Amino acid sequence: MNIIYDESSRVFRLDTKNSSYIIAVVDKEGFLCHVHYGAPVSDTEMSIFTRQKEYPFIPGDYNRERAAFHDGFQFEFAGNGVGDFRESAVAVLDEDGGTAAEFFYRSHRIFRGKPKLPGLPASFADEQDCMTLEITTHDPVLGLDAKLLYTVFEDSDVITRSVVVENNSTRPIRLTKIMSMCMDMDDAGYDLLTLHGSWGRERHIERQKLRHGKQSVGSTRGRSSHQEHPFIALLSPNASQTTGEVYAFNFVYSGCFLAQVEKDQFDFLRVLMGINPQDFAWLLQPGESFTAPEAVMVYSAEGLDKMTHTFHDFYRNHLIRSPYRDKKRPILINNWEATYFDFDDDKLVDIARTAKQAGIEMLVMDDGWFGCRNDDNSSLGDWWVNENKLKGGIGSLVRRVNELGMKFGIWFEPEMVSMDSELCRAHPDWVIRLPGREPCLSRNQYVLDLSRRDVIDYVYESVAGILRSANIEYVKWDMNRHLCDLGSAFLEKERKGELLHRCVLGVYELQERLLEEFPDLLLENCSSGGGRYDPGMLYYSPQIWCSDNTEAIDRLAIQEGTALIYPLSTMGAHVSDCPNHAVGRTTPFETRGHVALAGTFGYELDITRISQEDRDMIPGQVALYHKHNDLVRSGDYYRVASYNDNRLYDFYGVVAKDRSEALFTYVQVIHRINMRSLRLRIPGLDADRKYRLEETGEVFYGNTLMNMGYPVTEISGDFRSRLLHFVAE
Repeated sequence: MNIIYDESSRVFRLDTKNSSYIIAVVDKEGFLCHVHYGAPVSDTEMSIFTRQKEYPFIPGDYNRERAAFHDGFQFEFAGNGVGDFRESAVAVLDEDGGTAAEFFYRSHRIFRGKPKLPGLPASFADEQDCMTLEITTHDPVLGLDAKLLYTVFEDSDVITRSVVVENNSTRPIRLTKIMSMCMDMDDAGYDLLTLHGSWGRERHIERQKLRHGKQSVGSTRGRSSHQEHPFIALLSPNASQTTGEVYAFNFVYSGCFLAQVEKDQFDFLRVLMGINPQDFAWLLQPGESFTAPEAVMVYSAEGLDKMTHTFHDFYRNHLIRSPYRDKKRPILINNWEATYFDFDDDKLVDIARTAKQAGIEMLVMDDGWFGCRNDDNSSLGDWWVNENKLKGGIGSLVRRVNELGMKFGIWFEPEMVSMDSELCRAHPDWVIRLPGREPCLSRNQYVLDLSRRDVIDYVYESVAGILRSANIEYVKWDMNRHLCDLGSAFLEKERKGELLHRCVLGVYELQERLLEEFPDLLLENCSSGGGRYDPGMLYYSPQIWCSDNTEAIDRLAIQEGTALIYPLSTMGAHVSDCPNHAVGRTTPFETRGHVALAGTFGYELDITRISQEDRDMIPGQVALYHKHNDLVRSGDYYRVASYNDNRLYDFYGVVAKDRSEALFTYVQVIHRINMRSLRLRIPGLDADRKYRLEETGEVFYGNTLMNMGYPVTEISGDFRSRLLHFVAE
């Protein structure tokens, strides 16, 4: 970990253990040039690599061809409207209606530690464990400063980036676009890897060849979304799980985003990541500043597995703050798919009692406990207990559950309000909607205007009041619709474009306040399943509900895409009933348990009504969780084979950091008759140690398992699974 500035060559070099990032200040005007990101380099004389000598039109020497310079220069922070016709990193609207912005190097400072980003989630580290470069750039016409922030970490091949824009002029300026990172680089025939999906099939991996022009993913839905994910990666053509170069970018933000790669006429690439500029505008009065969310950059020269390990370790060590980060989570049972809205306190206690006997540790009461909530048409916002269902109130129910030896958790949807609610009738101006237009409803509900202080305070007291009233140790925070009809009765017309971002900041403030008052609370974020599964949410909650689709075979692709970036300990994964409520498929109870072991592990069913055969398997599954969760939570994840690719089977696993044990999961989706065994490699072991396969007693050297693999025989029937636990001798 090091950051240096070479005064003679005017070059910055940021070094992690296995990568270098190089920026050069070019010409007397102070253009910032991106020179290199990738494998380590030692030189700081970089003039040949900035291509200055290739052009007869460096502005300081030959301003006649300034447009040609802008059209091909590899900018570190690309301006707008001044001759660079690629996508810009920043744009404004000034008092005269102008949109141009151009930033030049002014100064810099290098220091130990990492500044916080006000109001935003961001990575962290002790002062001695990271270094930050702050480059101040300036637009002399607008009077705007843009401070470019870069942080490198002692223990990680990660560089984080952000931008702070300050209005140091005497006039207001509207910021209409601000990307958190911009990087120009040469193309090397890269592929683009992204994650796409929809409700119930989130984060499916897609890889395609980069072409000329712009290729992007993004969200305009007010949340990071099911449909596209705030992540992109560039892969060299030969890149696999274990080989090739990977450049990966992830956005620490939970709202509208844009992640884009543009391949230009010179086969240069521009990578951008930031808040989606659609419907965004932020008014900066003189003296005010705007802080852009953080982008996380990872470079791997050893394929996708190394990229995954870097992300997992970084998020575990430098983003997740919860006291549960390094702890085994309680095995919970959620009553949603068991009862939906049809329950009372006796029914919940009955579920809890039977669950306790099977070894389950927490009951979570889902939707339907408040207001007049008997379906999804009313009562969101009316966060008081429905005592027709919970006789004696929530305190009485929690005591009854606790007396059984079970913990208690509860579901909220704090950002929403139903049309049919006391809250909406009392405060119609608290709703996001457009006057005169037919409202665009989803689940018959509106979104509350979290740009308002009174709304934030009401929501917080509603949630906190319930938590203060009883021994509630877990909250599932849900958010079940997109944002549209972007109207606010509160924001002035000059600030209407701030609504989407202010709502995200409101969510962050609410969750920060909640954790300050209830520091031991286990918070699980959710948004119609995995619609807001992003690094921003992980800053507040150590786990996120991965998908409303709990069906084991569908979960293979969902969990594969999620685990590509995020630690297994963050993936909310449950065993549910069959036929599955989302897709109608029936899979063996054992397979459902094996797939859920790759996440936080719990149950989503009515344990009092399932077959005795299935119920009898739960204690064994609980024992597997307790036996293996420390490994699953903290080990290195490997993807060996994907059902998405071969359409036959899945194979993945986790290896302990000290390589003392490994747990791999084989899921046979389709059984083929008269087939030989599959020789599946077991990566990540110690080559010279012997490992015993616990299930059979067979012993192999680590290099045999890594290089030849283990022959896994097919199991009779579809949707079958097997665990392979290797222990060092």
